[in-house]
This record gives sequence, C-alpha cells and structure tokens, in this order.
Amino acid sequence: MQATLLILLPLCLSGLPHASYFPYDTLEATVARPQRLQPTSDKDAIPDRVVVPKQSEITDPRLRIDLTTALQYGTAEGYPALLSFLRQFTRDHLHPNVPYTGGPEVVLTCGNTDGLSKAVDLFTNVWNPGRDWIQQREGILCEEFAYMNAIQTVKPRGLNVISVAMDGQGMCASGKGGLADVLENWDFRRGRRPHLMYTVTIGQNPTGGTLSVERRKEIYALCQKYDVIIVEDEPYWNLQFPSAYEKEARHRGSSHEPGPGVRNYNENGRSSGYEFLDSLVPSYLSIDTEGRVVRLDTFSKTVAPGSRLGWMTAQPAVIERITRITETSTQQPSGFVQALVAEMIMGKQDGPNGARVSKKEDGQGWHMDGWVRWLEGLRGGYERRMVAMCDILEEHKYLLSQESEVSQPTRNHVDDWEVVDRVHMFDFVWPKAGMFVWIEVLFDKHPLRSQYSSERLSHAFWVHLTKKPHLCLLGPGSMFAATEKSAADAHKYFRIAFAPMDAEDVVPFTRRLMEGFRAFWQRKDLDGLEDDDDNAVMAMHSSKPRYGANFLGSGY
Repeated sequence: MQATLLILLPLCLSGLPHASYFPYDTLEATVARPQRLQPTSDKDAIPDRVVVPKQSEITDPRLRIDLTTALQYGTAEGYPALLSFLRQFTRDHLHPNVPYTGGPEVVLTCGNTDGLSKAVDLFTNVWNPGRDWIQQREGILCEEFAYMNAIQTVKPRGLNVISVAMDGQGMCASGKGGLADVLENWDFRRGRRPHLMYTVTIGQNPTGGTLSVERRKEIYALCQKYDVIIVEDEPYWNLQFPSAYEKEARHRGSSHEPGPGVRNYNENGRSSGYEFLDSLVPSYLSIDTEGRVVRLDTFSKTVAPGSRLGWMTAQPAVIERITRITETSTQQPSGFVQALVAEMIMGKQDGPNGARVSKKEDGQGWHMDGWVRWLEGLRGGYERRMVAMCDILEEHKYLLSQESEVSQPTRNHVDDWEVVDRVHMFDFVWPKAGMFVWIEVLFDKHPLRSQYSSERLSHAFWVHLTKKPHLCLLGPGSMFAATEKSAADAHKYFRIAFAPMDAEDVVPFTRRLMEGFRAFWQRKDLDGLEDDDDNAVMAMHSSKPRYGANFLGSGY
C-alpha cells in the first residue's frame, strides 16, 4: 500500500512545479546578531551568515527550512517552520495567560493591513446604498484619530466609521464621546449598532498613547455587553517606553506614578520566561474570556516593512475562518521572505541522528533568547530617539520675548526696563510607546489670531515649515481624522516621527523645527504662505533626507 501511495502522490500533486527547476540554489544574507542593539550593545559583534539551502535533510516540517519547500506552493497557514516558531512564541511567551481553554491559534499574513482586511471580510457584510436598507448597514468603532489606511480598508464595504473620544492613554471608556456614550446612545437611523472595533492600544498611531490594563478591562466589559469584536492592531507592542512616565513628570513638576516598565504583568499568572516581556503592557488577549479579540502582529517594525509578513492571533474558530479566506485571496506570504526570516530567527536545526546540517561557518540563528533580545534592543534604540526629541520639545514649548519700554522723565536714574512675555506655542503628551510624538499647536495664542482663523494659520504654519531654512515636514492632523467629527479640530494637531531619523540627527533636526516654530510666531503676516504650496507639495513627494527633516513617517 505504501508503494502505491508513493507512485500516486506525484500525480495527485501534479500542479506543483518540480523543485529542481527553481532557479535559486541558495538564499544567503549577512544578518545582525541580537547584541548589536543596546542595551549592552556589542557594536563589534561579527554578523552572522544566513544560508537557506536548496534541500534540507530534515524531514520534520516544523524544523525544515529549505528552498525546495519554501518556494513551493504551501498551505494557507504559512510556512510550517516559521508558523511553528511563531505559535510557540505567541502562546508561551507573548500571551502566556490567555484565559480561555486551549489558548489561541495563529495564522501568517502579509502584514497587518492584510490581516485587518481579512478580519473585516470575516466579521462584516458589504452594504450598498443602492440596494440595501439603512437598517442593515454595519459599522466599525475606532479612535477619533487613527491610522487612515485602516479606515480606507473598510470604506469600500460601505461600513459606518464611528469615532470614539480619546485622552492621553487612547480610547476612552466613559465620558462624553467615550465608548459607553457611543454604544448606549446609538442612533439606529444610522444603521446597526457597531459590533466591530479597530484599535491600536500601544503606541497608538498617531498619538503615541498606551492603554492601561484597567482601561482595557472597562472597554472589554462594554464589548461584552454590546457584543463587539475587538481587532487589536499592535505593530509597536515591543516599543514601550518606561522612561517617558518619569521624564514627563520631572519636566512638568508632577508626582510620578510608576509606569508599566516597573511592573511584572504576569506576576499573578504564568511568566513569559523573559523579564522584558513580563514588563510590557499586555494585550486584550490577556483578559479575553470570551474569545472576542483578534490580535494583529507584524514583522514590519521588528525586521523590515518590505518583508510584508505578519501573523494573526485569535481563538481557533476565528483562525480557521481566516485560513479559508487566505486560501482564496493572498495564500501564504512570500516563500523567500518566510525562509529568510525563519532561518535568521531559528537557525540551522539538527538533521537525522542529531547531525548538523549546516556548514561550520554558517550562522547559528537567534533562537528564542536572541529574538527577545533583539526586540528589547529595538525598544532601546527608539526610546533614546524619543527622549532626545521630547527633551527639546519641553524646553521650547514657550516663546520668550523681551520688549523695552523707555523710562518716564520723572523716573531719574531708572534704566530702561524689560518685560518678558511668555507665549505658549504648543503642547504634547510624551509618547509611552511607538514611533511618533503628537503635538497640539495653540493657534489661539498666535499674534495673528484676530486676523486669521485657526485653520488658515494651521495651513500657513505647515507650509512655513517646508520652506528654507526650516525644511521640516510634519504629518497634518487631518491625515488621521477618522470621521468628519474628528476633522473639525484636526487642524490643531501634527504628528512628528522620530523613528526614521539617524540617532545623531534627532537633536539638530528637532532644534531646527523649534526655530521654525519661533519664526512663525514672530511673523507679522502670512505673505507667501497662503497660496504658495509648491515647496510643500515637493516636500510631501520627497523622502530624501538631504532635503530636510521628514517628520512625517509612513505609518505601517
């Protein structure tokens, strides 16, 4: 019987091209060792050589990494070796305390935007205004300022986009415009009460807020009450900045409460096995008693955006449905990418009878310890950029000017005296995670506020910064306004991206930005700024650092 199967198998799989005709004999790369990044940086660490061979002697698909399998048609779940590693990492280390029986499952994606698209496809129905009743229209909840590629993903399906008020942490559970207010007072003339939420809870894009566990519990309880599925998009989950809490309090003279970085979130449950992971604010999955959370993770911020690789985590029934959607859409991600990432992280495995299948000079891979060490090193690199930028922002929030007054003749021997005027130009909340600083520009304090509206001042300010000598490009708040309601005040906000800059450029670029602020506050008119957008348009379409500081950042 076994011999018969061996004869029939190639005929059953006749749609697969023969591996010997793949033109690639190996995939090779020189990759960093985890110790390259601080803390405890070893800048002299010799890079590893990663080689993915044509064919491996290993037969276990969970360990086998070679071109014969990686470049062949595969299953929708993902390349078995990488899927196995991510499943272990997710269940045992990233989310060790998911409360429902059996724990979550994972499936690979082509990045978080792909994962969101599939989740929306699964949980919503298309609404056509020319065909369907308004009562059938579904909706999606999100923060009032959000990553707009995600919002654009749902709009072609005709969904209502409902924004929820935010504070320094992120989405509000209570208060005016908070989640409870939105759901309890839903106007059914708009369609069905929304049963899907899209949220970025750690390093929220664009605001940089991080939602506390206490706030998560409040929001989760409301989602239970109103049957809302939570799609949690977390590309910045490992970039949590414990120093931001103390630094913000020190600058502003307020009492400092211990931030998430000094807590062990798994102390009453199962440890992740790593102090770094235990210190991070956990996912909604950690309180997901009903299996209503879908988590999106990506390699875009931990390896590279061009990898177009990520994974989804959710209860098994949801992952099974996502897998079916994947089979008829993207199928599994690129085999080239999966093989290189798997080889870099997992390294060479033992062949039959324990024999090593790699050459001695080939790298041994990061393994789980190295992967976590790399994640921590990334956090350190971006945290130092954040602190360098925010320290300067704190120092220059106010414009200080001096005006001399001539002393009166009756005041003999009294020299000219000076009045120091302090004008508050902008404010911001220190980002507790992520890659961005979200600033509120106080145009109602500008000397020209009586002549121009805040909207006109905002547009002129943005154009002003793109001109010499400032050459700074910020992300206008209107780019992130999820709804028309959010857009009403969006002109007051700008997103600054510190992540794309070289570390040594953060301070000089931020100082140049502050000079641009001061120069705009000292203007007597808006000549040359209202209609001349040539420089601004050119800056928007240019990403070359030599043209100036690009504080825009591309998002995901």
